Order: sequence, then C-alpha cells, then structure tokens
Amino acid sequence: MHVTNRYDVLPVGVVMQRAPGVTPWAKWSWTARAVLPGAQPAHWVEMRRDGETTEYHAGTLNLELHRADTDAYLHGLHAKDPSVYIILREGVGDAPLDLVLLTVSPYEAQDYADSGEEIIEKVSMPPALRAWVEDFVEKHHQEETFIKRKRDKKRIDLKQDGIGDARVSRGPDVYASPRRQRERLQ
Repeated sequence: MHVTNRYDVLPVGVVMQRAPGVTPWAKWSWTARAVLPGAQPAHWVEMRRDGETTEYHAGTLNLELHRADTDAYLHGLHAKDPSVYIILREGVGDAPLDLVLLTVSPYEAQDYADSGEEIIEKVSMPPALRAWVEDFVEKHHQEETFIKRKRDKKRIDLKQDGIGDARVSRGPDVYASPRRQRERLQ
C-alpha cells in the first residue's frame, strides 16, 4: 500500500512458535518462525499444533520503508540471507511477548540489540516481501558521494598560552598580566 512518496507501509503478520523448554528454568521456548506479508490483524491466534509445539499468528504490524534508509535496505538485501527483524519485549498482560517493531534494516535492528532490553528475532524474507523492498529501493535510492572534509591550514600548535583555542577570538582579559597584554598587542 503506497502512503506517500517518502515511505511505504505494508501490514505484515508474525508467526511465533512455542516449544517445550530445554532447561528446567524455562518452561517454554519462543522463536519467530515466519512473517506473513499482507496479513489481517490478529492477536495470538493459534494456527497449528503438533504435540506440545504450537504456532501462533502473534500479531500484525506495519512494516514501514523510508526513503532515507535505502542504504540500510540495500545492505540487508545483499546479505547471504535477506531477513526481516522482529523486535519483541516481554509480554504485559495476556500476551507472552509484545510485538514492538518489524524492520528490514539491519542497522535499526542493531540499534535495538545494543540496548539489551528487547528481544530481536530474525526470519528469512519471503520472496514477495523481498520484491516489494527491492522495488522501493529501486525507486528511491540515491547514491551519495563521499566528500572528505578539508582541514583549515592554520597551525595552532606553534604558540600555547593555555587558554582555549587560538582560532577563537576573545575580548580583552581584565585579569591578564601586563606582560601578556603586551604580547597580544604585538
């Protein structure tokens, strides 16, 4: 669904799997199994049960693609396994986990991983979703040329008077010694 020329939005469902835990400290193990592009809204709807393992349509979030992030999307698309990153938090209320965000930007997923407060799950990007992301990047990506900043030529290490940067002009110093005032006038 096209919203504006700056970004696109697509509702995407998240499939979570609950399996018995492998340690005595965790009764259940939760993993993201898949994403469903174009899914309808849902809230922890059971999809399939196989013994003690159950798959749920945990919910549907909007996946947003922004024009300013096309470099990150390209990086994700060129990875060995292009992925969708699902950001989760411990559940509040009746849900075991809360869905926070879906992104195809590995940079954004890394930002959430750095905080350490969220759970980040990575699932393979379905072909239809990959085509949608590639189309968006093709329309909006603009290569930016790297321009190295040039330094100014003034040498500031020749004289050290101990007060800040010599390139910054200052008003008269009323507490300066007469010798220092003479040096400034010369």
